[in-house]
Amino acid sequence: MRPTSRQVVGLDIGTTKICAVVAETSPEGLRILGFGTHPSKGLRKGVVVNIEATVQSIRKAVEEAEIMADREIRQVYAGIAGGHIQGFNSHGVIPLRDREVRQADVRRVLDAARAVAIPMDREVIHILPQEYIVDDQDGIRDPLGMSGVRLEARVHIVTGAVT
Repeated sequence: MRPTSRQVVGLDIGTTKICAVVAETSPEGLRILGFGTHPSKGLRKGVVVNIEATVQSIRKAVEEAEIMADREIRQVYAGIAGGHIQGFNSHGVIPLRDREVRQADVRRVLDAARAVAIPMDREVIHILPQEYIVDDQDGIRDPLGMSGVRLEARVHIVTGAVT
């Protein structure tokens, strides 16, 4: 039996302040349990210039949110922005050998979509699948269990400048 609610934590890393929010999701909606903010140190125009100061600012905001929510934070969804963040679309294709799509196939097609030339001063932050295509049938959100001979993925790749 699946739990009816789960904890999610959002972290916004801005140039002037760091914000953390702890919420609980359920079929009824979202309930805010706690939040924390702390002045942002170690960032300039969205770029980390002092990693230790940035980490300390993040820790303080997260600790404040933990105390208010009376919950331990183990993972977060982080939001970052700035001129150093870029994105582009890519496409990957793999053969399926006339069988059902498995999790390993999804990983392989995402790896194929990721296999593009990226400048040395950039690093992949995230790959966001936009849709999957099985044997020319497009618009598929989750191809697991579908049968075919060809699996494609259209993705959006987010990169950040390496400093």
